[in-house]
Order: sequence, then structure tokens, then C-alpha cells
Amino acid sequence: MTTDAETRPAPVSDAPAPRPLGAPRRTFAIISHPDAGKTTLTEKLLLFGHAIRLAGQVKARGERRRTQSDWMEIERQRGISVSSSVMTFEHQGITFNLLDTPGHQDFSEDTYRTLTAVDSAIMVIDAAKGIETQTRKLFEVCRLRNIPILTFVNKIDREGRDPFELMDEIADTLALDVAPVTWPIGLGGMFRGCYDLVRNRLLLPKGEPGSEYGRAVQCQSLDDKVIDAHLDAEMASTLRDAAALAVEASSPLDPVSYREGHLTPVIFGSALKDFCVDELLMALGDWAPPPQPRPALPRPIAPDEKPVTGFVFKVQANMDPNHRDRVAFMRLCSGQFRRGMKLKQTRTDKTIAIQNPILFFSRERDIVDEALPGDIIGIPNHGTLRVGDTLTEGEEVQFTGIPSFAPEILRRVRLEDPIRAKQMRRALEDLAEEGVTQLFRPVLGSDWIVGVVGPLQLDVLATRIAGEYKVSVRFEQAPYETARWATCDDPAELKRFLEAQRQNMATDRDGAHVYLARNAWELGHTQREWPKIKLATTREQA
Repeated sequence: MTTDAETRPAPVSDAPAPRPLGAPRRTFAIISHPDAGKTTLTEKLLLFGHAIRLAGQVKARGERRRTQSDWMEIERQRGISVSSSVMTFEHQGITFNLLDTPGHQDFSEDTYRTLTAVDSAIMVIDAAKGIETQTRKLFEVCRLRNIPILTFVNKIDREGRDPFELMDEIADTLALDVAPVTWPIGLGGMFRGCYDLVRNRLLLPKGEPGSEYGRAVQCQSLDDKVIDAHLDAEMASTLRDAAALAVEASSPLDPVSYREGHLTPVIFGSALKDFCVDELLMALGDWAPPPQPRPALPRPIAPDEKPVTGFVFKVQANMDPNHRDRVAFMRLCSGQFRRGMKLKQTRTDKTIAIQNPILFFSRERDIVDEALPGDIIGIPNHGTLRVGDTLTEGEEVQFTGIPSFAPEILRRVRLEDPIRAKQMRRALEDLAEEGVTQLFRPVLGSDWIVGVVGPLQLDVLATRIAGEYKVSVRFEQAPYETARWATCDDPAELKRFLEAQRQNMATDRDGAHVYLARNAWELGHTQREWPKIKLATTREQA
């Protein structure tokens, strides 16, 4: 006889679950357009993964507003994610490394760097809005890096678009085959649950229709009469017809095709109501790829190589403002890392002893003794490590594909209290190293110029400088509209260009030459006048 199976998350004990060193790894990011529900889904994955007891709700008030992945004060105030965070947890014998990325488009550069460190991604889509601008942009980044995508269509408990229409949009807009994994039973006010097409289970509310997920009912197939015991005749008939048509009209669920980036499994659910969050975790564990080879010079690095290698994709200052800490986030690419081992920083050829590596759970952290490929570890340092740095046990390799991007907004920095000039400089340099902003120093003049992708970055910059460094600054319109990195294969030609364009030249935090243009016409004119000079919109971290 078929019975209802209780599948609510079990309570979490006070002690963290053991993290088996030999467990398989799944290192993934969550990408979405703002307001699609990414932060809520992140919280619920942690809840179903038994990593937290209670998921914070972004729109709740007071203490409950403080979600686990949003640790900055400005994130709590505005209910948005503006910085990547890392959360590691173990579930059903698998170690999951979840990289939560900013959803707002103004922080796309931080998101891009984070995507260099993952092996797969979850794409969250609002059931009412479908594929939005930022979702499409982030998907293209994943496609360039051959990152396989799991799709989670969120908010199906609200009024939304037809599921078939959404699947067609995914297939047409993103040029992907689609394979439904779960199917909604009604939408909005008529929502009654979901059907698991892979495991043949009815996923039902714990109480009245519209309540949170509470139980799974095992079925033999869509024709099983147990469905009729839980749904009225019309709803049961509609489910059978729609789900059968969805399977027939879609591509077969092929894990190989998914890992190669040709197919996306589609999971319909509701993060807020807990529907199909567990199915998403199971999909990650069953189908998502383990650690993959990473591009590097002079050769790619495979995860099963014995020497330890890794690269820094993020630097975060002042996660604990009381200690003025600086932590480099390193993706381990090969070898078995051990606490206390010495690794060479290939950029400087210096050897660094890593005595206190840390494992992240948002702002919380634990000292880690060992780590394997796919893991993200934090390395406390005092400005030694930068984004793009490669660490190895000795081999001269450099991981590639971690660029800086030309900013779209340039502003002069004005200090309210001139006595605090030293603190302001430190703040600007620290936050530029994190990637919060680009920082330029003009060859002529003493003003600092910051470059950002979007205006919200300026708010974050001012808020963090005031809160973490106790310095008040304001931003004024700069006489420049855009910035480009200037390079040339002919050193003599580059020298002539730098002399002729002194009034437009600056250096970035690494000392690289930057051309500042007042407008698009001036940029185009300069490029025509100096055809041997390359004015680039990106610069590879070195």
C-alpha cells in the first residue's frame, strides 16, 4: 500500500555535521535577475541541506530580515545581495560549495569572477516574468565558460505564465534543449502542489491548499489511482494530460547532454513555500558535474593531479570590521590541500605559508585542516593576494579567464575632512582590490577617480567607506565618460602615445596604463589616430 512520506527537513543539531574529506564535491552558483527569488532559494537550499534551522525571509521585518547569505549592513537594509558569499555544507554524503552571487546588474563583474570558480549553476526564473535581461546576460557568461545550467522556475504558487510557454521561451531564447523534472499542479490560486516526473511522486502541501510543502506521495506512474485520492477529478485529469504532453514534447533527461551544456533540466517550484527545493538538491547531487579541469597557461590543470593548485577569484576586506581582516577566496583546482603547507604565488614568485585557512558559511568561518579540488577556502592575508593570483606547489602555471572590465561610470572622489586623506586612500585601495570598484590615478592632477558598472555600486562604496573606515566621501561628475586599458606591442609607439595623451592618461591599482576618454567621439578619434595602440575594454588579471 502506498503511504505518505514525510519529507520536511530534519532539525539541525548544535554541532555542525561532519564534512567527509573524500566526499564528492558540487561547486555551484545561483544566478538570476533581481527579485526572481535567488536569495530566498539560497536560504531554502541551506535549510533542506540541514545547514540552518530557520531561513530568513528577505521581506520580513526586524531580525528575520537578516538572511544567512547577506552579511553586509547595506544588504540587510535593502534586501538585496551586493557581494558574493560562499556557503559550504554536507548533505547525503556530498559536500556542496554554494557561491551566492549578486543579483543586481550593477555588480555583474563580481558575479562574472564568481562564475570562474564554479562547475555548474542554477538559473532562477520568475514564473510570471520569464527570462529577463540580467538572466540572459549571466547565461551567456555561463555559455562562454561551458558551465552547465539547472533551471528553477520559481514562484509557481503565484499567478504566472503558462509552464509550456516558459519552457518554449527557455528553449528559444537560450538555444537549449529542455527536460522537465517537476511539473506544477495548477498555478497561483489554484496551485495544489507538484509532480516529480523523475521519481513519480506527488509533492503536496502539509495542510490546506496554498500552505507550505509537507509531504511526498509515491506513485507508480501518472496513471496511478493514488493521484485521484489526493486531487479532485478535474485537477488529476489536467495533471495527467499536461505532464504527459510536457514529457512527450520535451527532450529526454540526459545527464551527459546537461553536463555538456546542451540541455537544461527544468524544475518548477516555489522557494518561499519549499516546493521542489529538495528535488533541486537531489538534481545537483545526481547530475551536476564534479570538479572539472581549469584553463591555465601553459596547460590546463586537471582535478586529479597530485600537486596543489588554486586561484584567487575574490578578495573580501572587513568581513569582521573589528579585526580589519582581509580574506582571499581561493578555488582549489587540484591536489589535497593541508593546513600549514607552503604555496608559491606565481605573480611574485614568493612562497606563502597558509597557517589558518578557513571554510566559509557566509560571515561565519571555521579553520579547515584539509581540502580537495572544488572546495573554496579563505586565506587571511594583509594585501599579499589579489584577484587572479595563482598558488601552486611549485609549477609555473597561471590560471586564466579572470578579467577586469572597463567601467561605465566614472566619478571623482571628494573627501569631506582633508585630515582623513590617508584613511580614504586605504579605503579606496582596499575596496578596489575586492573588485567593488575600479580605481584610477590620473597622470596630471591629484584627484582619485573611481569607475563602476552601475550607480548602486557608488552607494555601496560610500556606505562601506563610512561604516568600515569612518571616512565621509562624496562623488562628483568626472570630466571623462569611459576608460580603456592602453597597450601596444611596440614599446616606442606606446611611449609616444603616453606622452601625447598625458592629459587623458591614468594608472590603475596595478600600474597599468589607462586611457580616459571624454566621450565616444574622442575615444573613436584617438583609436583612428593611433591604430597601433590597443584600447581594451577588459584586462586579464596577472
